Amino acid sequence: MSLAHTTVLLWAWGSLQAFEIVEKENIFQRTPCPAFLMFDNAAYLADMSFELPCPCKPEEVSAVVWYYQKHLGSSHTKVLTDFDGRVLTEAAQVRVGSDMLLRFSIRMFSLLVFQAQPQDSGLYFCGTRKGDYFYAYDVDIQSSEGMVATFKDQGQEPLEDEYHGNLRVFTTFWEWTPCDRCGVRGEQWRIGLCYLQSPDLSPRYRKILPNVVSCGSRAVPRQLRAKASDHNPELLVRSCLMPCKKKKKVQEGVMAIFNYVSKVGSRPWLPQVPIQFHQQRLGHGLIISCPGARPEHAVAWDKDHQYLYRTQYLKGVNGSMRVFIDHGNHLHIRFTQLEDRGIYYCWRQGERIAGFRLGVTSPGRYPVSFSDPETRAALGLFLIGYMLITVIFISIHLCRCCCYLFRFCPNFSPRLSLPQL
Repeated sequence: MSLAHTTVLLWAWGSLQAFEIVEKENIFQRTPCPAFLMFDNAAYLADMSFELPCPCKPEEVSAVVWYYQKHLGSSHTKVLTDFDGRVLTEAAQVRVGSDMLLRFSIRMFSLLVFQAQPQDSGLYFCGTRKGDYFYAYDVDIQSSEGMVATFKDQGQEPLEDEYHGNLRVFTTFWEWTPCDRCGVRGEQWRIGLCYLQSPDLSPRYRKILPNVVSCGSRAVPRQLRAKASDHNPELLVRSCLMPCKKKKKVQEGVMAIFNYVSKVGSRPWLPQVPIQFHQQRLGHGLIISCPGARPEHAVAWDKDHQYLYRTQYLKGVNGSMRVFIDHGNHLHIRFTQLEDRGIYYCWRQGERIAGFRLGVTSPGRYPVSFSDPETRAALGLFLIGYMLITVIFISIHLCRCCCYLFRFCPNFSPRLSLPQL
């Protein structure tokens, strides 16, 4: 290739790279900010993580600041950034139930909130450190407590729409999840959140459909929100069957080692997924989480060769359940018994990814630690009982002192009558 051709190709490549850089820099110029601040409505289920992008900003602004208000015009506003837009939090570092200020992250001008809770519902603003707002969201986090489960295989149907005059309350379902198992009968489900339709909504909130917002939106007047408070989120479950993907063959070197070991003695047990070992005291509760799983994922649990289907083990199916699966895909074992020993396998998005070998030990004697919640609970009950006995003791002695000082206490000592002469 001649020098002239090479020069032309390099020039063209440099022009394409410059074009890409210009396009990336002008991405915010193509999305003008609204002249009047509106609120985009978004609804999620509790314990989910969500992302709020900041689609527009002035060209001279290099970093955005996110703000949070519980209600519009509230005097209490949370600042969700360090004013430089460099807050980074990993989802694995977030603990359930922690404050929102410990559960958010800002990446590429977008706000990420991990394991959202109903108290995180409110208004989120994208703006500058001076308090100028460019874009805003109306976020509704709906609680999974009281969630209604509907099993299609048993002939059950979702809840019917509710009508209260001009108000219509209904459920909007998400897409079906993938089958949670492969090669055997599995289950798939779809989450349904509460929405309502009314002509009396605030015009400042942008709706997905005309006059339609989620039930917990700030666009809903208080009297209408009270009428929709009894409409809980739904979970629609049905059976499915999906073939397994072809797995890669074990390396020849590894198979040679196992063949040699099998000739010397019995072939060792080779787990197909990583196994984690855990010892649990008899009679104590346990919660097992599937690695990397989120509430919107298709997650399934097995115990050894027994499939724990949601039709039997979903939370709320039976009020006296000792082993159940909650709506966040966690496996709960209450008052661990000896028969709970075994390997619990976790499926995620139709693939078995991990196992937990559970061993149950007798109570015996174990070191007491104040980090143990049961130790703290026992100590709290002991202190409450001690304080109650102390209060009763002091009250009795105060009453006796008052009686002695004011001499109005009845005398219960026996009186002897002298015989008359």
